Amino acid sequence: MTRQSSTSPVLIAIILIITFPVWFSIAAVLFGLAAGFFGLVFGLIGGLFGLIIGIIAFPFKLIFGSDDWGWHPFHFHGFHSDGWFIIAVIILVVLALKKK
Repeated sequence: MTRQSSTSPVLIAIILIITFPVWFSIAAVLFGLAAGFFGLVFGLIGGLFGLIIGIIAFPFKLIFGSDDWGWHPFHFHGFHSDGWFIIAVIILVVLALKKK
């Protein structure tokens, strides 16, 4: 005795064709989330790398000047100072505080 299936292959095909957009969109959303997660991870790694390089480079930028970068921390009308002036002011302040 063979057992007959109650669902016909035509019915299954029609259900798959009708629900295909739903399954395809679910797969596309999952793929997009996975790609976005990898983008997030690489973006965070790149941002942290840039932060570390910026922290290491900041003292050298202060010492040797920042003329080429467009950022002038101590720019007064007609007077521009670089890192050497900042270091000289810090040394003078420390010497003045030690004499007191």
